[in-house]
Amino acid sequence: MADDAALLAFTPQVEAETAPVWNLIKDQVTPLEWRLHAPLIADIRRLARMRGAVILAHNYMTPEIFHGVGDFVGDSLALAREAARTDAKVIVQAGVKFMAETSKVLSPDKRVLIPSLEAGCSLAASITAADVALIRQRYPNLPLVAYVNTNADVKAEVDICCTSANAVQVVEWAAREWGVDSVVLLPDEFLARNVARQTSVKIVAWAGRCEVHERFTVEDIAELREGYPQAEILAHPECPAEVVAACDFTGSTAAMNDYVKTRKPRQVILITECSMAANVAAEAPDTQFVRPCNLCPHMKKITLEGIRDALLFDRYEVTVDEALIARAALSVQLMIDLPPPAVPARYDLVKARHHVDVELI
Repeated sequence: MADDAALLAFTPQVEAETAPVWNLIKDQVTPLEWRLHAPLIADIRRLARMRGAVILAHNYMTPEIFHGVGDFVGDSLALAREAARTDAKVIVQAGVKFMAETSKVLSPDKRVLIPSLEAGCSLAASITAADVALIRQRYPNLPLVAYVNTNADVKAEVDICCTSANAVQVVEWAAREWGVDSVVLLPDEFLARNVARQTSVKIVAWAGRCEVHERFTVEDIAELREGYPQAEILAHPECPAEVVAACDFTGSTAAMNDYVKTRKPRQVILITECSMAANVAAEAPDTQFVRPCNLCPHMKKITLEGIRDALLFDRYEVTVDEALIARAALSVQLMIDLPPPAVPARYDLVKARHHVDVELI
């Protein structure tokens, strides 16, 4: 429509309004791309104000979304906390569907929208509530911990949730509370193996994997070491354990961000979804980023156009069965109510055990 075209024109007013974002991400997007992004960013902000909405943007969003329209940004734990305490009437989840479900579970009276129904997750798809019920029968005396990368029906079947930032803390808390030496950690096999390297608690794991992180190999790390010998290499704990052991630091996306901002390495490589590097680089101009790029096809379903349409046309609403909400909220809220970890999640590769067996279901 003509009115729509005018609204999305790159006018001097739009240019001035979005200048702070451009100054932040101008090394991450081209001037031509920016002329398309800026009007959308301005209109999204206008629509969000009109609707009393907030936009939760995960670290794997592209820079124009993360820095351009995210009211709250960060990893899944940070976004879960914001979803729980926001007073906004509408939550737009710039992330994947399980995150939107978590927001709905924590704020059942809020309207939760996701810009694309195709924004799924390989981990969430790897396990069902029926699987968890069978696991409960097999391990009736062990606490069941679910990574937040799970659907609401799975969260409803477990005792507590965790994120990559607090998985070790949650596992050790559950073992103490239940008075046991073993904990079931679902569904990411690699996260479970990497948690096992940091704790004496025995881990029972499910064979789920993130399609982004499982593609990284030890050979990749060796090639990066050879090509960039001065670079510090940071890995996400959803990577295979041998990849983690070959890197300098491992932690959640929030921990990686904190590492770069605190240590200010001259050169760094982030072994995770590649939009993460672009978002951190925008706020770390003194660090050179080498960017091995594995894209999450689900996260990339979220676009500025989709966010605008979600606000403009009130789509797509994410709902959770009322019978599940109360049960799922218990496991998520229990995680949120735990004190934050004393230090960012990380591995001391000198002290950590480099190979620990887990029981794989």
